Amino acid sequence: MKISRKVWLILGAVIFVIALVSLVRIYTQQVKEQDQLRTSLAAQQALLHQLTIQESDQQNKLNAAESLLEASRVKFPESVESIEYGEDLFNIADDCNVELTQLSPSMPTARTAGAVTYSVFSFSMVVQGDVNNILDFINALRTGDGFRQAWSAEVNSVSIDFGDTGAVAAISVDIYSYKG
Repeated sequence: MKISRKVWLILGAVIFVIALVSLVRIYTQQVKEQDQLRTSLAAQQALLHQLTIQESDQQNKLNAAESLLEASRVKFPESVESIEYGEDLFNIADDCNVELTQLSPSMPTARTAGAVTYSVFSFSMVVQGDVNNILDFINALRTGDGFRQAWSAEVNSVSIDFGDTGAVAAISVDIYSYKG
Protein backbone atom coordinates (compact mmCIF):
# COMPACT_ATOMS: atom_id res chain seq x y z
CA MET A 1 0.00 0.00 0.00
CA LYS A 2 1.26 3.22 -1.16
CA ILE A 3 0.31 6.40 0.56
CA SER A 4 -0.44 9.35 -1.60
CA ARG A 5 1.27 12.60 -1.54
CA LYS A 6 -1.78 14.38 -0.16
CA VAL A 7 -1.93 12.05 2.82
CA TRP A 8 1.75 12.67 3.48
CA LEU A 9 1.17 16.36 3.25
CA ILE A 10 -1.82 16.23 5.61
CA LEU A 11 0.07 13.95 7.97
CA GLY A 12 3.04 16.34 7.93
CA ALA A 13 0.76 19.32 8.54
CA VAL A 14 -0.93 17.54 11.48
CA ILE A 15 2.46 16.65 12.99
CA PHE A 16 3.63 20.23 12.45
CA VAL A 17 0.48 21.62 14.10
CA ILE A 18 0.84 19.19 17.03
CA ALA A 19 4.49 20.18 17.44
CA LEU A 20 3.60 23.86 17.15
CA VAL A 21 0.78 23.52 19.72
CA SER A 22 3.16 21.64 22.06
CA LEU A 23 5.81 24.36 21.70
CA VAL A 24 3.26 27.13 22.31
CA ARG A 25 1.96 25.27 25.35
CA ILE A 26 5.50 24.79 26.77
CA TYR A 27 6.32 28.44 26.05
CA THR A 28 3.13 29.61 27.77
CA GLN A 29 3.92 27.48 30.83
CA GLN A 30 7.44 28.87 30.97
CA VAL A 31 6.16 32.44 30.71
CA LYS A 32 3.73 31.78 33.60
CA GLU A 33 6.52 30.19 35.62
CA GLN A 34 8.81 33.18 34.94
CA ASP A 35 6.05 35.57 36.04
CA GLN A 36 5.57 33.57 39.25
CA LEU A 37 9.34 33.56 39.85
CA ARG A 38 9.55 37.32 39.24
CA THR A 39 6.68 37.91 41.67
CA SER A 40 8.30 35.61 44.22
CA LEU A 41 11.70 37.27 43.74
CA ALA A 42 10.18 40.74 44.21
CA ALA A 43 8.43 39.56 47.40
CA GLN A 44 11.68 38.01 48.69
CA GLN A 45 13.63 41.19 47.92
CA ALA A 46 11.04 43.27 49.75
CA LEU A 47 11.24 40.86 52.70
CA LEU A 48 15.05 41.01 52.61
CA HIS A 49 14.93 44.81 52.68
CA GLN A 50 12.49 44.76 55.61
CA LEU A 51 14.61 42.20 57.50
CA THR A 52 17.75 44.26 56.87
CA ILE A 53 16.05 47.31 58.38
CA GLN A 54 14.85 45.23 61.35
CA GLU A 55 18.35 43.79 61.81
CA SER A 56 19.78 47.31 61.85
CA ASP A 57 17.18 48.42 64.41
CA GLN A 58 17.85 45.37 66.56
CA GLN A 59 21.61 45.96 66.33
CA ASN A 60 21.09 49.55 67.48
CA LYS A 61 18.94 48.34 70.37
CA LEU A 62 21.58 45.74 71.25
CA ASN A 63 24.33 48.37 71.22
CA ALA A 64 22.23 50.65 73.43
CA ALA A 65 21.48 47.78 75.83
CA GLU A 66 25.15 46.77 75.97
CA SER A 67 26.11 50.38 76.66
CA LEU A 68 23.53 50.58 79.44
CA LEU A 69 24.74 47.25 80.83
CA GLU A 70 28.33 48.46 80.84
CA ALA A 71 27.32 51.69 82.57
CA SER A 72 25.43 49.65 85.17
CA ARG A 73 28.39 47.32 85.63
CA VAL A 74 30.65 50.27 86.30
CA LYS A 75 28.29 51.55 89.01
CA PHE A 76 27.50 48.15 90.54
CA PRO A 77 30.85 47.50 92.28
CA GLU A 78 30.64 50.97 93.83
CA SER A 79 27.17 50.16 95.16
CA VAL A 80 28.46 46.89 96.57
CA GLU A 81 31.33 48.73 98.24
CA SER A 82 28.90 51.27 99.70
CA ILE A 83 26.80 48.41 101.11
CA GLU A 84 29.91 46.74 102.57
CA TYR A 85 30.96 50.00 104.22
CA GLY A 86 27.45 50.39 105.60
CA GLU A 87 27.65 46.90 107.09
CA ASP A 88 30.97 47.76 108.71
CA LEU A 89 29.51 50.98 110.11
CA PHE A 90 26.55 49.11 111.61
CA ASN A 91 28.91 46.50 113.10
CA ILE A 92 31.12 49.20 114.62
CA ALA A 93 28.04 50.95 116.05
CA ASP A 94 26.91 47.66 117.55
CA ASP A 95 30.37 47.04 119.04
CA CYS A 96 30.34 50.54 120.58
CA ASN A 97 26.80 50.12 121.95
CA VAL A 98 25.32 52.99 119.95
CA GLU A 99 22.35 52.87 117.63
CA LEU A 100 22.96 53.96 114.06
CA THR A 101 19.58 55.51 113.26
CA GLN A 102 20.38 57.16 109.95
CA LEU A 103 22.95 56.43 107.25
CA SER A 104 23.09 58.39 103.99
CA PRO A 105 25.83 57.58 101.47
CA SER A 106 26.70 59.81 98.55
CA MET A 107 27.91 58.80 95.11
CA PRO A 108 31.60 57.91 95.16
CA THR A 109 34.24 60.20 93.79
CA ALA A 110 37.83 59.55 92.83
CA ARG A 111 40.72 61.38 94.44
CA THR A 112 44.31 61.08 93.32
CA ALA A 113 47.35 61.35 95.55
CA GLY A 114 50.46 61.08 93.39
CA ALA A 115 50.03 58.02 91.20
CA VAL A 116 47.42 56.42 93.47
CA THR A 117 43.70 56.86 92.91
CA TYR A 118 41.31 56.40 95.83
CA SER A 119 37.56 55.96 95.79
CA VAL A 120 35.95 58.29 98.30
CA PHE A 121 32.52 57.59 99.74
CA SER A 122 30.93 60.27 101.91
CA PHE A 123 28.50 59.17 104.60
CA SER A 124 26.27 61.23 106.84
CA MET A 125 25.02 59.37 109.85
CA VAL A 126 23.13 59.86 113.05
CA VAL A 127 23.89 57.76 116.14
CA GLN A 128 22.18 57.64 119.51
CA GLY A 129 23.49 56.41 122.80
CA ASP A 130 25.59 57.26 125.81
CA VAL A 131 28.09 60.09 125.25
CA ASN A 132 31.07 57.87 126.07
CA ASN A 133 29.85 55.21 123.63
CA ILE A 134 29.36 57.85 120.91
CA LEU A 135 32.93 59.05 121.51
CA ASP A 136 34.14 55.42 121.30
CA PHE A 137 32.26 55.09 118.00
CA ILE A 138 33.89 58.25 116.61
CA ASN A 139 37.31 57.03 117.74
CA ALA A 140 36.70 53.63 116.12
CA LEU A 141 35.85 55.38 112.86
CA ARG A 142 38.93 57.55 113.08
CA THR A 143 41.32 54.70 113.88
CA GLY A 144 39.72 52.02 111.72
CA ASP A 145 38.84 49.62 114.54
CA GLY A 146 36.42 46.94 113.36
CA PHE A 147 36.78 47.56 109.63
CA ARG A 148 36.44 44.30 107.72
CA GLN A 149 37.42 45.96 104.47
CA ALA A 150 40.72 47.64 103.67
CA TRP A 151 39.61 51.23 104.02
CA SER A 152 40.17 54.25 106.18
CA ALA A 153 37.87 57.00 107.30
CA GLU A 154 38.24 60.69 107.87
CA VAL A 155 35.75 62.22 110.27
CA ASN A 156 34.77 65.58 108.78
CA SER A 157 32.33 66.88 111.36
CA VAL A 158 30.59 65.86 114.56
CA SER A 159 27.60 67.55 116.16
CA ILE A 160 26.37 66.15 119.48
CA ASP A 161 23.05 67.10 121.07
CA PHE A 162 22.43 66.13 124.67
CA GLY A 163 18.97 65.12 125.81
CA ASP A 164 17.17 63.39 128.66
CA THR A 165 17.42 59.92 127.10
CA GLY A 166 21.03 60.23 125.94
CA ALA A 167 23.02 61.95 123.28
CA VAL A 168 22.43 62.15 119.54
CA ALA A 169 25.37 62.77 117.23
CA ALA A 170 25.33 63.78 113.58
CA ILE A 171 28.57 62.63 111.98
CA SER A 172 29.99 63.27 108.52
CA VAL A 173 32.64 60.80 107.34
CA ASP A 174 34.65 60.29 104.16
CA ILE A 175 35.72 56.70 103.56
CA TYR A 176 38.77 56.10 101.39
CA SER A 177 39.42 52.84 99.62
CA TYR A 178 42.20 51.94 97.24
CA LYS A 179 41.46 50.40 93.87
CA GLY A 180 44.56 48.67 92.58
